Amino acid sequence: MHPETIPAEGVLDEAVSVFLELRPRLFGIAYRVLGSAVEAEDVVQEAWLRWQKTDRSAVVSPVAFLSSATTRLAINVAQSARLRRETYIGPWLPEPIDTSSDPEVGAERAEALELALLLVLEKLTPTERAAYVLREAFDYAYAEIADMLHLTVINVRKVVSRARKHLTAEQRESVDAVEHRRLLDAFVAAAQRGDIASLEAMLTPEAVSLSDGNGLRGAARVPVLGRERVANLSTAFPRFWGRVEVRPVHANGRGAVLLHRDGRPSVFMTIAASRRGVHQVMWVFNPSKIAAFLNSPSRYETGLRA
Repeated sequence: MHPETIPAEGVLDEAVSVFLELRPRLFGIAYRVLGSAVEAEDVVQEAWLRWQKTDRSAVVSPVAFLSSATTRLAINVAQSARLRRETYIGPWLPEPIDTSSDPEVGAERAEALELALLLVLEKLTPTERAAYVLREAFDYAYAEIADMLHLTVINVRKVVSRARKHLTAEQRESVDAVEHRRLLDAFVAAAQRGDIASLEAMLTPEAVSLSDGNGLRGAARVPVLGRERVANLSTAFPRFWGRVEVRPVHANGRGAVLLHRDGRPSVFMTIAASRRGVHQVMWVFNPSKIAAFLNSPSRYETGLRA
């Protein structure tokens, strides 16, 4: 039966079914481009509204239509977000998401998901970021990406190549998830003990600690650089190590911890590590980002709004 012969209610049911099937992929694209689960949800919702209003009988490929709409919407949001982040107080970190039940956030591969890489992606233009994400995380063909971004295939190849080179220069080869969790657990245990020597042994000479608090008291407003300074800071930061409960979580495909004080989550923490050691320690104090992390497992449970 052709779509035009299906009763109106049936057509809408079919539209909902198609969209829900593709929604994990759409969220995965938007999140990687934006580094924010909340902004990604808004983009996915807007894509749904466009899907509702379009003449779906003329759409040859729903996945191409929705991927394209989501990508362009995410690029627009990323361009305005860049201006907003210029007024952010202190280091800005991507919003972590809980991947315990959905390790790849809709991706065919888990590329471009780690927090450290998402942070590096922020240095690319929104279009470069989108092209890289579509190619590396979702394996779209260059011709498909060209259609989505309104570029030529040659230009897309150049953009993706330029993005790869930039990221290769910035990003170290990460350890696997098992080694990452081992290093994280060892790092947290040493920090709790105040064992600066053990921390320094785990850290690379150029290690950096980043605290995302947007001006919140207790969060360092500048990056802390160097093995010794990061080790010293980590033993006292957050200053209530002795009064917090450390709970392991799974974020962005890697291990992390949530530090609870008085039974409430107050700080998110994780590391980035290569075979040389831990080169980045990331702390999220911003309450809105912690709330977004706690809410992220329910992102597919929310209903589609008309």
